[in-house]
Amino acid sequence: MVAPHIVTHENKPLPTDDDWWRGAVIYQIYPRSFQDSNGDGVGDLTGIIHRLPYVASLGVDAIWISPFFPSPMLDFGYDVMNYRDVDPMFGTLADFDALIQRAHDLGMRVMIDLVLSHTSDQHRWFRESRASRDNARSNWYVWADAKEDGTPPNNWLSIFGGSAWEWDSERLQYYLHNFLKEQPDLNFHEPEVQDELLSVARFWLERGVDGFRLDTINFYFADQDLRDNPPLAEDRRDYSTAPKVNPYNWQEHLYDKSRPEMIGFLQRLRALMNEFGDTACVGEVGDAQRGMEIMGEYTRGDDLMQMCYAFEFLSVEPPSGRRVGQVLRKFMTVAADGWACWAFSNHDVERHVTRWSLDAAELRVYLAILLSLRGSICLYQGEELGLTEAYVPYEELQDPYGKRFWPKYRGRDGCRTPMPWLSDNMHAGFSDAKPWLPVALEHLRMAVSLQENDPESMLSTYRRMLAWRKSHPVLAKGGFALHRTTDSLVSYVREDETEAMFCAFNLGPDPVSVELPAGDWEVIPDSGFAGSIVGNEAELPPVQAVFARRK
Repeated sequence: MVAPHIVTHENKPLPTDDDWWRGAVIYQIYPRSFQDSNGDGVGDLTGIIHRLPYVASLGVDAIWISPFFPSPMLDFGYDVMNYRDVDPMFGTLADFDALIQRAHDLGMRVMIDLVLSHTSDQHRWFRESRASRDNARSNWYVWADAKEDGTPPNNWLSIFGGSAWEWDSERLQYYLHNFLKEQPDLNFHEPEVQDELLSVARFWLERGVDGFRLDTINFYFADQDLRDNPPLAEDRRDYSTAPKVNPYNWQEHLYDKSRPEMIGFLQRLRALMNEFGDTACVGEVGDAQRGMEIMGEYTRGDDLMQMCYAFEFLSVEPPSGRRVGQVLRKFMTVAADGWACWAFSNHDVERHVTRWSLDAAELRVYLAILLSLRGSICLYQGEELGLTEAYVPYEELQDPYGKRFWPKYRGRDGCRTPMPWLSDNMHAGFSDAKPWLPVALEHLRMAVSLQENDPESMLSTYRRMLAWRKSHPVLAKGGFALHRTTDSLVSYVREDETEAMFCAFNLGPDPVSVELPAGDWEVIPDSGFAGSIVGNEAELPPVQAVFARRK
């Protein structure tokens, strides 16, 4: 292991701001697919460092880096084997220190993906835990005896398919795994487990990270009595957190996740982070029925998480005006005292351009919605280029999730293909070697090199709109009031002590008009959209927006 070179929090050059995360735009980097620097076909930390000026040029406030810890890579880093090191595939701890320094020099904060709910079965903790029922770590994972007939302890299911229980022939017990059987779940009811994981968080905070993205945040605790989940009526099933082909959706997940004990652990984590000042967490809430409510529970007040995201806008359901309004009304009802981090795409879902069948004009207007919502924002690498979901043939498929449910569900590889930097290179400037996933040919036409100097490109649009958002602080931290929604229209008001902004979006193919809220309004001229104000109404051409300020 590389000797640790600690970069202390106090040495960070960024100005102190305990509230930096509120309204921040966070750019997610999937390191395997961002930039390869050593010619092995897999992206790495040095590659990220090389491309950080590009990321900074977008105008984002922070980056979130998906896992880079030592791992067997059965789930590509989400099966952690050592929480305190860098997998040699990605580089060294010294490389990570250099990455933090470079990002900070460019004015960006660094958040890393912490996977605390489970480890790899190759982790030394699990190897010790499975060795006997009375060793020092015997209770560090969720173990249970079989039923009298030898079947699993209850009916819990894995998100990756099949039972959530795997028989272990060493302990002669079952262990819980909410994901792959090679990803055993840690037992958060064991105080030593919590203490050790908080120590892991401290290790990275002392190296200078600015916060964490917490993978599967609501999966940490399971019901100690291991009660069966009840069935879920077909008309209540939602397929935002698992594909339709997966019977995981047939249960109401009352007991295998989202347990009340979670609040106490989050308070402990927040207290630790408060020692380091201006740090923040964003939690991933995976729950199809109660995601928004859980987001509200986990971010309420000032002693839990700063922000969380649920899957409402990561689902397959097209976000019509009425759907957007439905999500926002629910948010204001069940999570009004919390803080959301909104996203349309990430490394786990089909890219939203393809998922919602968006053309360029639609993509621009949905971006305008995303950047004007109350909350923080996550952008996923490549969405600023308008990347579509790539087709990956079965023989090149890497994702175990996709292999399990092929061909009805093709897995997550289509959103994880390499970032296209160059259009005239067979590997898109990502690597000199054959990449771990194939470069989509259609992505070559969307390469950074082609869009960089084109003022009409999607990349230029993202840069302009991110700069525009930053020039109007009300969009980052101002209040929110929903105004009107129809199938094709959504409008709302953002307001703080310095500005009141009316935001309206026409998502349909026909012109629409909407009556303005009370007051005297004028169009903000530099938004890049063609909506106008006539009398007391906003007039919107097809697939357009209007932003206006109260005089």
